Amino acid sequence: LYTKLSPFIPHTHPIETMPIEHDLRHPPAHYEQKLHKLKRLVQKPNSFFMDVKCPGCFQITTVFSHAHTVVYCASCNSILCQPTGGRASLTHGCKFRKKGQY
Repeated sequence: LYTKLSPFIPHTHPIETMPIEHDLRHPPAHYEQKLHKLKRLVQKPNSFFMDVKCPGCFQITTVFSHAHTVVYCASCNSILCQPTGGRASLTHGCKFRKKGQY
């Protein structure tokens, strides 16, 4: 531990400071993921578009990750995902993959 003398406290009692566990200019990915989307080093949204495959007819539909409405398959009218408070929950058996960044 490093010690530092404070100008406000008599020099008989040094203040102990903890070293920083990671570089602030290059934080690890797991640390950045935990931060709020506006508090990250480079701001990035938590939402994304994804391709969802229908378990019945295997047709692929593009869905927003935080959809506010129920999404149905265009060909067989089965429910692909339902809204929750944040991210939409996929129906059991549906598979998805994130779309590319651009």
